[in-house]
Amino acid sequence: MKWIYIAAGIALYIKMLVLPNPAPQLLDFSIVESIVKDGGIPNAVTVIILRNRLYDTIFEVIVFTIAIMGAYFLLANERPSCAIYRFTDRPSIVLARLGATITSLVSIELAIRGHLTPGGGFAAGVAGGTAIGLVAITSSPERMEAIYKRWHAAIWEKISVLVFIVLAVITLSGLELPHGEMGALFSGGVIPLLNILVALKVALGSWAAILVFIRYRGLL
Repeated sequence: MKWIYIAAGIALYIKMLVLPNPAPQLLDFSIVESIVKDGGIPNAVTVIILRNRLYDTIFEVIVFTIAIMGAYFLLANERPSCAIYRFTDRPSIVLARLGATITSLVSIELAIRGHLTPGGGFAAGVAGGTAIGLVAITSSPERMEAIYKRWHAAIWEKISVLVFIVLAVITLSGLELPHGEMGALFSGGVIPLLNILVALKVALGSWAAILVFIRYRGLL
């Protein structure tokens, strides 16, 4: 059997050396123009994700929610970590808090203007989760848990998912908000709202995952 795999590998190698590799056909620019025109925003990628392929994006958000629930389920029967270590030296704390400030600002920028520039809800949520993680490695787990519960982050995460699904279903049914002026902050109809909801969901979900892994696996 192994000789079959070896022969297949050699054949593939010869094919790559001998047979020509045709140059890829570039996408017709008129298609990009039509996508941008339909979405009412200059970011064609965001139009595809949150309009043309919104059906897929709904389930991507749901899959992320299931992943957070799965982390809670898989670690529910384990004992919490006895000793949780974190950075305590002043230079590390200052650098981590500075990085958290910068990434949180980037997260807000990507969420608000992601429909106009490269970025979007998922990138903004990852940046927000990174900011939370940088704060977590320099703070006590009890303080992070207290802040999480005080601001009802778990409730807001579920609300963001539900509102996203409702707005997505309305959009898929054919109802759209006015697109506004191309390139303006308030343009693209419902796309900016979906961006912000995805960013909120991913950031808060990352916060929940960080807390549960710190509780059961420790930090460092």
